[in-house]
This record gives sequence, C-alpha cells and structure tokens, in this order.
Amino acid sequence: MMGRPPSRPVGPDVWVTCRELIPAGSVFAFLAEHRDALFPEAMFTDMYPSSDGRPSVPPGELACAVVLQTLYGLSDVDTVQHLRCDLRWKAACGLGLNDRAFDPSLLAYFRRRLARSRQPDRIFEAVRELVAATGVIKGKHRRALDSAVLEDAVATQDTVTQLVAAIRRVIREVPGAGAVAAGYCRAHDYTDPGKPRIAWNDEEACTQLVDALVTDALNLLGRLPEQNLGPRAADAVGILALVAGQDVEPANDSDGTDGRWRIARRTTYDRMVSTVDPDARHVHKTLSRYQDGFKAHLAVEPETGLITAITLRPAAGAEHHEASVAQDLLEQENAALDVLADSAYSTAALRAALAAAGHRLLIKPAALKKAVTGGFTLDDFRIDAAAGTVTCPAGHTTVLLPPGGKHHQRKAWFTAKRCTICPLRSRCTTAKGGRVVTWRPHHHLQEAARRQAADPAWQADYRRWRPAVERTIAWLVNRGNRRLPCRGTINGECWIHHRAAALNLRRLINLGLTHCNGTWTLAPISP
Repeated sequence: MMGRPPSRPVGPDVWVTCRELIPAGSVFAFLAEHRDALFPEAMFTDMYPSSDGRPSVPPGELACAVVLQTLYGLSDVDTVQHLRCDLRWKAACGLGLNDRAFDPSLLAYFRRRLARSRQPDRIFEAVRELVAATGVIKGKHRRALDSAVLEDAVATQDTVTQLVAAIRRVIREVPGAGAVAAGYCRAHDYTDPGKPRIAWNDEEACTQLVDALVTDALNLLGRLPEQNLGPRAADAVGILALVAGQDVEPANDSDGTDGRWRIARRTTYDRMVSTVDPDARHVHKTLSRYQDGFKAHLAVEPETGLITAITLRPAAGAEHHEASVAQDLLEQENAALDVLADSAYSTAALRAALAAAGHRLLIKPAALKKAVTGGFTLDDFRIDAAAGTVTCPAGHTTVLLPPGGKHHQRKAWFTAKRCTICPLRSRCTTAKGGRVVTWRPHHHLQEAARRQAADPAWQADYRRWRPAVERTIAWLVNRGNRRLPCRGTINGECWIHHRAAALNLRRLINLGLTHCNGTWTLAPISP
C-alpha cells in the first residue's frame, strides 16, 4: 500500500524553522520547496496497486532520497544516516527534526520496485520534463555523444574460481543436481566455496585440476534430469555451460575428442569475467588502460551540459559498441541535429543512418591505415564504384570486382608485374603479389567525411563543442562514481538514470530553475 506524508511532521518542521540554515540555490533547498511538484503522488501509483496492507514510506520521500544518494555517491546506510542527522537532508525529504527516517533496506526495495515497473526511468523522465518545460535546450541543435567505462561491483574471477562457483550454483539451484554431483563430480568438494588445494606454481597440477573441473562440469550438465527449469535454475545451467567452454581448449597432445582440457592460451571474445555478475565484461578504453565492467553511453547538449539520453551496456560486444548505441540515444529527438562524436562513432553504417535522418555530422573520421609508413592511403586511389575501376597514384587502372562475402566488400588487385616496376612502389606496398585495394559500402561517405574534417570551419565547430561532453562525463564519474554500486545491467541501468537525473536537476538549479504558478521556468540569476 502506498504511503502518504503525515499531516504533521515528527517534531518541528525543519524547512520552516531552519530555512536560513539551508544553502539557498542548493539541491536541498529546491527539493524542500518543490519536491511535491517534481515528484507528485500520482507519479508512483502504479507501483503500489494494492490498497491493503501496511502503508509504505511515501514514494516522494524515497525518490528525493534516491536523487540525493546518487548525487553524492552514498551507500544506503550512509544515506539514512544523513536523513537522521543532517538538517539539509531532512528539509529536502520533508522529515521533521525528530524523524528517524526508515530502515536502509527500504531504499533497495524502492529501487527494485522502480526497476521492475513499467517506467523504470521515471525519475529521469520527470527531470527531463522540467528541461522541456523550461525550454532551456529549445532551439539548441547540437548533441555530443560519448561513453565512459564504469567498473563493476564484483571481483574478477579466474577460470578455476568461475568453474567451482558455477558448479556450486547449479547444485544449489537445479533440482536433482546434488545427487548427480555426488556421483560424478570428484575434482573438488563442492560444499567448500574456496579453491582446491594444490601447488599453484606447478603447471602440471594446474592443468590436471582444470581438466578435472571441466570434466565435472560436463558430467553435471550431461546428466541433469530432464525437467522444466525456472529462471534461476536456467541461468545457473547457462552460466555453467558458458564457463566450461570459454577459457579452455584441448590439451597439448589431444585431438579434442578424448575429453582432456587445459586453460586456453588466448582471451575469449566477449568473455564473462565473473559468475557473480554475468553481464560484466573485459574492456580496454585505451591501449594502456584495461578494466572490467560496463559502458555508460550518453548524449549531451554541449552548451548547457544537460544529459538528454543515457544508457548502460556491457563493456564489450559488437551490439554494445558506441556506433551501435548512438541511434538509440538520438531516437527521441524530433529535429535535425549537429551530431558531435569522436572516431569511435565513425562507422559507415552509422554515418549513413544519421545522414538519412537529416542530421549534420561532426564525427571525427577514423585515421586511414598506411600499407607503408609515410606512404599512400586509400584516398590516394581514385575509386569509381559505378564503373568498377580503381586507379592508383601512378595512373594504373584495374578492375574493381563485384561484391563478395557477408560484408559486401569489393576488391581490386594490382598485379605483381605492374607493381614491381612501378617507381612509386616504395610508397605504396611491400607485398610481393602487388597492392590490393578494398572498397566497402558507403565508401563515399567516409571519403567525404575525411575531406570535411580538413575544413578549418568544421574543425573550429568540433573543437568548440565536442569537448563539452567530457566535462559532463567528469560530473558523471565524480565522487567515487567510477565504480557501479550494483550488479547487472538492469540495476545498473536504473542507477545510471538516477545519477543523470540528479546531475541534470543540479544543473537546472544552477541555471535558475524555479516553479511559479504551476510553471517551471529559469529565473535570471543575480550576479
């Protein structure tokens, strides 16, 4: 049952009696004065469908607490401690001076209700409605796109730890799995959550252990009784199947059919790094910076720094790449925009889609690779896709073959005989068989983008507006928020929207947000 604010606060009303102690123009003062308009009771009625039972804490109070919690990067326990002891927090959430707030577990319960509701991002949407009502970004036609890696909330597990944890989970979650494990799984005592005791500096012992653990996993999976599995049991079985195959390969002298395994001498693409958070992935944002976790993708109006869209995705996988997520970030925009982004977004497919939608692209093109250091690039060849010809810098022309393969690429081969005697060979290729030129779909868009990027006016626009998104990302990860406080994409998506809502609200308040006669406006700020 949905709770409602009491008719009288517990003790003196903090906002009435201590208003002069609450910093004017702060998020605390704003929520104290306008929380009912920002988070009205009707906004949460669908989350409490029953009229029976004990009334909950008023959802508006919890929503204010969640906004402040994510703004300041606090745990549930610390948040409640502030609600009990800090006048600013009491005023913002409408608590009386003697109110002891609520149990910290209610914050987790409220976030879980939000995540499972029809509108899990309603707090972010409520703040976005303020942005629209004030007209602060009306007529502003630029959006900057970028991403930031957020570390996961769990420890990265090695292969042995993952195998033991996954087998233990199947035994715990799947009916009948315990009996199968007792009869066929002998590599480890699976009532013990720790690692098996072996000489870890002995390569042969490690290989034998991994072989035995994978054999146990396959025996368990292959002998489970046939039955309809619930969601938790099905997840456990799926994770074990993934873990048993992602990090192992046939032993040195094995042909792959005798069931002997070792840890693979490679890193599996899209590798799961922990059975505790199966959505977390390994990623390197730069060549020297390696992390495990997720990526926050966001679109920002660069003049105000307001976040217009945000989402959280696993940090690896083609479907979670920046260029794959960009269209989702812009889907709610109903006008043509100047889209600013770095070279991570410079795929031909994204350029084609955004150009078709009428957007002007200020996306930094990816640098062309050179076959020879200091030599020619693809742009030095004249490619006529319609005529099916390619002409090299020396003036030689060859045929551009029809598309082939799933990527619809076209290739042109310059013969070894021609390339060997060419005076420009040293700047073109070192291949004995001659230079090969590859044409890809939307080649003209990429070529035009590279020409555009050389324009001083384009460069001035890019350098002026593109870096603004990095300022917003700095706000996003400030106060220890580089690490997610929760596990999984669903919970992380909910958290990142709350964080963006809190940042947007603070930014609007700094711009002069006020509520007068039922209308949200930006009042001029006195110097």
